[in-house]
Amino acid sequence: MLQLNKIHHTAIICSDYEKSKFFYTQILGLEIIQEIYREERQSFKLDLALNGIYVLELFSFPNPPKRVSRPEATGLRHLAFEVNDIEITRNLILSQNIDAELIRIDEYTGKPFFFIADPDDLPIEFYAS
Repeated sequence: MLQLNKIHHTAIICSDYEKSKFFYTQILGLEIIQEIYREERQSFKLDLALNGIYVLELFSFPNPPKRVSRPEATGLRHLAFEVNDIEITRNLILSQNIDAELIRIDEYTGKPFFFIADPDDLPIEFYAS
C-alpha cells in the first residue's frame, strides 16, 4: 500500500494576486516563506506557512477562468483551519469587513464551525479544536 506521510501543501490560483496576498497574509495571518515572479509564465508563486509549516501556494496567472463555487461543484470543496475559539475568530473576521456565516454545530462531532469566502469566492472554513 502507498505510504503517505502528510498533506504537503494546497495550491490556489487567484484572479487578483495583490488582493489574495493581502487576504491570506494580513487577514488570515499566514507567513510568507518566499515569493517568486516567473517571467515566462507571467505568474507569481507565493509560498505560505502556518505556524512555521509550509501549507499553501498562491499562484497568479493571466486571465484564469472563474471557479464554480455555488452550487457546489465536483472537485476540492474547501480549505479548513482549526482554531481555538470559534467566536473570537468569527468576530475578528467580521471586524475586517468580511462576511461570515453564522456559527453552526457539526452534527457528527458536536464542534462549532463557520465559513467565509476568499477574494475569489473559495470557501474557507474555521473549525473549533
